[in-house]
Amino acid sequence: MDRGDQGQLGRPILRAGASLALAVLFLAGCSSVAGALLAPKIDTAASRLTPGDFALDTKHAALVFRINHLGFSDYVGRFGRFEASLTGDAANPAGARIEAIIDIPSLDVANPDFAAELTGPAWFDAAAHPQAIFKSTIVHPTSETTAEITGNLTLKGVTRPITLTARLNGSAYDPLRQADVIGFSAEAEINRSDFGIDRFSGLLTDTVRIEIEAEFIRQRPD
Repeated sequence: MDRGDQGQLGRPILRAGASLALAVLFLAGCSSVAGALLAPKIDTAASRLTPGDFALDTKHAALVFRINHLGFSDYVGRFGRFEASLTGDAANPAGARIEAIIDIPSLDVANPDFAAELTGPAWFDAAAHPQAIFKSTIVHPTSETTAEITGNLTLKGVTRPITLTARLNGSAYDPLRQADVIGFSAEAEINRSDFGIDRFSGLLTDTVRIEIEAEFIRQRPD
């Protein structure tokens, strides 16, 4: 094959390569535009929250606890299954109601054998008390984006009042989920002995820190 033939053969290959490069750039541009169009326009003002009934998006939620272990570190665990509902109106924030149900056997501490011990009768006793339940009694706004949520927590068959410190991360219509979404972060501290989980009390701290990340989806009326 002479050089003229090689040149004629090379031109289609170059054109194909250029077309592929243009296609990649076009798709990348489309992806960037699509991302901009689909990104929710987050509003952090609580006063503009959409009223209604909301249910937890369990795919975008986390419930974590921390307890200091002998001063060496904070031991961290999480519950893999829980549900929650939120009903409220920005015009009456104190009237908002939140309920949550936590599946105690879903405890995950990255060690199945130790998780089985912790869900056993000496600790959570999940066989006798498979659920923990929280029901709010009052929501007290402390700023445009924060509130104290007081309610009753039932854990291991014992009910005690606790207070969550909650922060509104924002709300928006989410085109991907095709619904209004509200995002919160919250935390609280409880005394485990108050709920009958008192093994090694005095050796291990009684204070347990709870951390929650949650997204709620507005429910469509029936």
